[in-house]
Amino acid sequence: MEPHWEHYHHQADIGVRGIGASREEAFEQAALALTAVITEPRLVIPREAVNIICEAPDNEYLLVDWLNSIIYEIATRNMLFSRFEVHIENHTLTARLQGERADQARHQPAVEVKGATYTTLSVGQNSDGSWVAQTVVDV
Repeated sequence: MEPHWEHYHHQADIGVRGIGASREEAFEQAALALTAVITEPRLVIPREAVNIICEAPDNEYLLVDWLNSIIYEIATRNMLFSRFEVHIENHTLTARLQGERADQARHQPAVEVKGATYTTLSVGQNSDGSWVAQTVVDV
């Protein structure tokens, strides 16, 4: 199974879903789906790295914390990210994000993501062994 991401519509907001062979891959793909809400991920060159650590009591809260940490880095650093390397041990996530400064002309950001919500929040393993991590982001 090839890891991938997708969007789904939820009222005025956008759902982000990551699918992968592991929980880490699903979280990485959910992060790519988050970037894709803003711009085409292939346009973002992984020039600079940022490290993130998140802790939460369960997988669902960890996903929200993870996505909100990325949104925080986007806002405070004026960067976009296209490469994500996630490691999860128990309920501690460590990650390396790679991206570049946002360029209005080249990236043409579609919307500003305000935050990850608890709407349709779900992290789990399918019967085929693949993992799915999803939630709605407020735009």
